[in-house]
Amino acid sequence: MARFETNFCKTAATKAQAKPYGFEIFVAQGFSGFEVSAITHTLTLANEIAHRDLFAWRIVSDKPGLVTGAGGMLMRAEPAIEDYGFSNAMIVVGGAGVVSASWLVRARQMQRQGRVVALLSDAAAAYIRATRAPSGQVTCHWHDAALLQEAGYHPDLTDRLSEKSDGIITAAGAGATAELVIGLIAEHLDTRQVAELGNRLLLPAIRKSDAPQPRDISGNASLFEDSVARIISLMEETVAEPLCMPSLTEQVGLSTRHVERLFRDVFQESPARFYKQLRTRKAWSMIEETMIPLADIAAATGFKTAGTMAKAVQSTYGETPTKLRARKNRSLLKFA
Repeated sequence: MARFETNFCKTAATKAQAKPYGFEIFVAQGFSGFEVSAITHTLTLANEIAHRDLFAWRIVSDKPGLVTGAGGMLMRAEPAIEDYGFSNAMIVVGGAGVVSASWLVRARQMQRQGRVVALLSDAAAAYIRATRAPSGQVTCHWHDAALLQEAGYHPDLTDRLSEKSDGIITAAGAGATAELVIGLIAEHLDTRQVAELGNRLLLPAIRKSDAPQPRDISGNASLFEDSVARIISLMEETVAEPLCMPSLTEQVGLSTRHVERLFRDVFQESPARFYKQLRTRKAWSMIEETMIPLADIAAATGFKTAGTMAKAVQSTYGETPTKLRARKNRSLLKFA
């Protein structure tokens, strides 16, 4: 009898151990297909390396059925039923259609049960906007973080790859999605398996969650020689108060003529025009994503007047700031 009980306990323990750790991947119309692929591919490789199904996943949505991603990817999603059928972990994927109302209730329910909730890129930004004051530090993709800071959102916004606050993980997503998934499943793997997973994904290094996000194009040092990267970095740092070309080139220790030649070789345009495009792009982002007065946006992006900024934006994007704002207002009011 004792032997039977021992064998039964071993069998029960084996079955319990064999049950995969489950993820639900929440998607909405306009979801990021790249982030979904990064999640599922990382979990697939982890199962291959472990030689068993350690992890399982399902796609869920507040509107089940076929859901279309931003790049045309189609996913068949199951319904995310309120207060029912929770997985061990939920990852909310970013994308153009992400709004917090559709998944925040479920995230809160899982949070109260001590389950893992991770919000990627746009989803993290939507959560920060909706919550306004979560206790502790939060993060999102650096592009969204810049817009949130300009709009006066959360003071504890960091530039790290991920943060955990109130039991909810906010993350940069995008190209750092696979590394976040590795971090979530690492406790179920040994060190060799984690290293092999990074190798299979061709990651030069598995960054920790507190690693800073690479920002702006000057962060891609391998694409430009060091002097070009330093010039672009200085341009990005001085968007609000642009430097004249002689001052800028003097600070990087190069002649104006040499910088002109570098930029025409690399970008096929002058450094002054490149500088203006950086400022115009930031102005466009602030116009599209915030309700900051146009005069303030002009000041924050180094334009002398709102009219000067408007001409630059219209020349680059084909619409005036006023029309861009009107278009955004219409898209926000679905019932209008």
